[in-house]
Amino acid sequence: MAMMNDDEQDEFALNNEINMTPFIDVMLVLLIIFMVAAPLSTVSVPLELPGANAEAHTLDQNQLILSLDKDLHLFLGDQAVSHAELAAALNTASQHNPEQIVFIRADEQVDYGDLMSTLNTLRDIGYLNISLVGEEDLN
Repeated sequence: MAMMNDDEQDEFALNNEINMTPFIDVMLVLLIIFMVAAPLSTVSVPLELPGANAEAHTLDQNQLILSLDKDLHLFLGDQAVSHAELAAALNTASQHNPEQIVFIRADEQVDYGDLMSTLNTLRDIGYLNISLVGEEDLN
């Protein structure tokens, strides 16, 4: 049996350090992907939302976002929906889950009565978890 000297033992020693470079590279690529994809995932129906001083939250594409423009046209996400088709469209989008929160974006020129009519329609079809969305008030 041959004896190994210290130089030969060091050559075969285990390296217990973790190489962080590939991990950091992957994380930076994911960060760039999310930075590019985030602006694309919001609703693009142009509305003049009233100001709100509540804490700002971001809406994602998986949430039910119902928009009511100044001409009283309804949009579920980016898709135009008639008042008669609203129940079917919401049930399809929520996978028949009326417990899901419906975020309402209404133009500030929409009459209060028209907004209440939309809220009553949502209540009648079983969607009771409603959140109103406003523009962040910078004052």
